[in-house]
Amino acid sequence: MTETAGPPALTQDALLGGRVRLLQPASGYRVAIDPVLLAAAVPAAAGETALDVGCGTGAAALCLAVRVPGLRVVGVERSRDLVRLASDNIALNALEGRVTAMTGDLLRPPPRLEPGTFAHVLANPPFLETAGAQAPADPGKAEAHREGEADLGAWVRFALTMARAKGSLTFIHRADRLEQLLAQFAGRAGDIVIFPLWPGTGRPARRVIVRVRKGSAAPTRLTPGLVLHEPDGTYTAAADHVLRHAGALDLDAGVV
Repeated sequence: MTETAGPPALTQDALLGGRVRLLQPASGYRVAIDPVLLAAAVPAAAGETALDVGCGTGAAALCLAVRVPGLRVVGVERSRDLVRLASDNIALNALEGRVTAMTGDLLRPPPRLEPGTFAHVLANPPFLETAGAQAPADPGKAEAHREGEADLGAWVRFALTMARAKGSLTFIHRADRLEQLLAQFAGRAGDIVIFPLWPGTGRPARRVIVRVRKGSAAPTRLTPGLVLHEPDGTYTAAADHVLRHAGALDLDAGVV
C-alpha cells in the first residue's frame, strides 16, 4: 500500500489479487470485501449494461467490469469528490471505454440516466437507519454507513426504476435488515435469491446478498451461501477464489 501525495491523503490499494487498483481516502470510509462480493454476484454477460448505485470510489463497478469483459458499467454517486476519484480509478485501470461515473442523487436522478434500460442494477446501500442508529464519528464513514434523506425504500425504488423488465437487482445488506429489504421488493419483483455470507462455520450471518428479477413471479429461494473464513481466520478456498481470483458467485450453485 503506497501513500499518494496531496490533500486529501490517498492510498492505492489492490482488489481481485491486483487485477483492480483503487485510489481511496487514507481515512474515513474505506473499501472492504462487500463491494467485491456484490460485484461477483451480478449475473452479467458481455454486451449488457449494469448500473452501480452509490458507486463511491468505483470498487464494485471496476470489479464487475474486470470480471465480465465486454460489459458496460455506469456508476452514480452523490458525492462529487468520490465521483472524481472513481473517474481517476477508471483511468488507472484503463477502463474508460466501458466504465463511467456520474454525479447524481437517487432522489433526483441525473437526466442522462434513462429508466428501464439496465440489464443489471447493483447496490451496497448504507446499513444503518437514520433513526436510532449511532453514526460513526468520521463524516466519511457516517455518510457511507448511515441512511440520509434516501432510505432503503428509496434505494430499492430507484433500482427498480432503472432496471429493464426481467432485469436483475443485486443488493448486499446486513442480515438483521433482511426482512425490511424483502418487504421493499414485495409485489414488484420475484425470483428472489437469498445468499447468506457466513463469517465462519456455525456462526450467524452478518451480511446477505439478495438478488431479484424485476417483474418476475418466480418463488423465493434460500441458498447455502458462502462461508468466508476458516477457524484460523484465513479465507476459505471458495471465498479466496472470489476475492483474489475474480471468481463469480453463482447464487444457486456457489462459486464458479
